[in-house]
Amino acid sequence: MEDRVFKRALITGISGAGGSYLAEHIVQNYPEVEVHGIVRWHSTSGGRNLAQVENRICTHECDLLDFSSVLNTLKETEPDVIFHLASHANVRTGFTTPLSVIQNNVMGTANLFEAIRSAELNPIVQLCSTSEVYGQVNTEDIPITEDCPMRPSSPYAVSKSTQDHLGYAYWRCYELQIIRTRMFAYFNPRRSDLFSSSFARQIALIEAGKKKELVHGNLNSVRTMIDVRDAMRAYWDAVMYCKFGAVYNIGGSTTITVGEFLEALKNLAQTEIPTRLDEALLRPGDVTLQIPDSSLFVEVTGWKEKYSFEESVHHLLNYWRKHVSEY
Repeated sequence: MEDRVFKRALITGISGAGGSYLAEHIVQNYPEVEVHGIVRWHSTSGGRNLAQVENRICTHECDLLDFSSVLNTLKETEPDVIFHLASHANVRTGFTTPLSVIQNNVMGTANLFEAIRSAELNPIVQLCSTSEVYGQVNTEDIPITEDCPMRPSSPYAVSKSTQDHLGYAYWRCYELQIIRTRMFAYFNPRRSDLFSSSFARQIALIEAGKKKELVHGNLNSVRTMIDVRDAMRAYWDAVMYCKFGAVYNIGGSTTITVGEFLEALKNLAQTEIPTRLDEALLRPGDVTLQIPDSSLFVEVTGWKEKYSFEESVHHLLNYWRKHVSEY
């Protein structure tokens, strides 16, 4: 495999839960690469998320729904690689504000692609899609390959499916160098809305005496988990080695039910953790079976997981123990 060489990277959503880990990976492992990032003026989490790299990156205020600001940012930064991570990514919230999620995710992506064309740039673009595009799969589709039909089961999944299709169309019609990746479930301490982070945060609050019980939704869903640090490293490997126009599943090797994960966390708790089902946390259209076949991505990139399930769980819980004072 021949490495591609990059001088300037642009991360949309750099101050977000995933983008900040990606920025850390690039800064720590590829110091020769300038790292630029798009942030929103109303972002409230960016300062904390980017604390480890804030002096080694350059951020740009830009709204992906404002074409002129996207175009100006691209002209200013002239990136040779773009990681498009920015999205409304809360599946459950998408049922409450579906039009906002669809508008943001679809038009933000379309504006980015059109701005690349208008600026007459030719960067490699990693389009961050998700396993949610597959929807509720049949058991015969397990493990899920890239050929599995898209059956999006939520407004969020519809928006990501549309992003995915836009990526293919702009590669085929306009020859943009777009690589689509579909990430399966991952541990990310900086995303409090994920079930794994929510459980860890609530356990830390109960340990600190700030909460009496842990509330949860559906515990029977099956997920294959990956550490966010491995996931962001996979995004870098994607732009280094993957084929333009193609799509790649990325996922971990630990398959577990949500309930089994909760029990693993409770076993690490420093006190008893009472739990209760909160029906408000149940989704109108749930996706309960997500087990990936990532063999194509592994074959092309040579990527392997670095962090074990146990290491990821400890990392997640310890993060929230450190930040529990903020709640």
